[in-house]
Amino acid sequence: MRLPVPLLLCALALPPLAAQAPEDARVKRLESRVSGLHWELDSLRKAADDQLWFQRLSDVAVVDKVTYTGPPNPRGEETYGIKNQRHPLKIQQYVFVPRKAEKGRKLPLIVLPHGGVHGDFGTYHAHIVREMIERGYIVVAPDYRGSTGYGKGLYDAIDYGGLEIDDVVAGRDWAVEHLPVDPKRCAMVGWSHGGLISLMAVFDHPEKFAACYAGVPVSDLLMRVGYAGEEYRDDAVVRTMFAGKTPSEDVEMVRRRSPVWNVQKLRTPLLVHSTTNDRDVNVVEVETLINALKAAGKTFEHKIYQDAPGGHSFNRIDTTLAQESRKEIYAFLEKHLK
Repeated sequence: MRLPVPLLLCALALPPLAAQAPEDARVKRLESRVSGLHWELDSLRKAADDQLWFQRLSDVAVVDKVTYTGPPNPRGEETYGIKNQRHPLKIQQYVFVPRKAEKGRKLPLIVLPHGGVHGDFGTYHAHIVREMIERGYIVVAPDYRGSTGYGKGLYDAIDYGGLEIDDVVAGRDWAVEHLPVDPKRCAMVGWSHGGLISLMAVFDHPEKFAACYAGVPVSDLLMRVGYAGEEYRDDAVVRTMFAGKTPSEDVEMVRRRSPVWNVQKLRTPLLVHSTTNDRDVNVVEVETLINALKAAGKTFEHKIYQDAPGGHSFNRIDTTLAQESRKEIYAFLEKHLK
């Protein structure tokens, strides 16, 4: 029987073991090598993505990738064994500055957090970033804690609706300090899980953002755990997302991380989009957010499309409807940022 190529490579790389070594020790070592190979391949995929960003957008933007810091990982290793002493977590962020930017002029900023429970800012967003750049926006896209492509440490540091928000807001602060950004013209734009992050960022930091767009946003984590897929069925997996607890063990913690339970804090112009045929973030979840905003007496804009082609991705793809929907987003941003 032939071993799969990754297993075979790991097996060949193993140093000779003494004949008396227990078989289970050999298996554990092999499993460890395979696990390490997984993270290496993930980092390699990310490096390829990085090159694609430069190739696809360098004609319209100065493309860069920077490293800044967010809050320490409370579950990370303690520094030098000192109790409660941890380094700030290193976060990487894509930066896109329009090549046509007038020297000395301050530009509006869009902070664009990616979606996915464990995801990263892939070139799936390239056409959207291009549209934003061509409209004169600086765009930054942070790969916050929990993102893929940076190894096991950042992946395991996930803090769903918690410290990941701080990571993203810190990306905005870095941009204001280091780029020609007008601090009064910053916006959050995000879809799906990125929509949750966008909402929570402007709820908690209204003084830092002049507008927010939330597309098909995850809105109520209590509801989502009840109807979503397999990743929410395994208590051990869910605990990794929510600081070591399940929603049933700490309902208040999950409510604090859910936009629908924080609508009273809205002070920022907001546009929300969803579609009735979304099979990822069900439209009922977004309707709950809209109803909560109305009940709180908030002024905002929203639109629910009827069975838009593409479902969850309906206005991020290349259909005519998607392009028209994005024009609505850009008109909203133009009104509040320019």
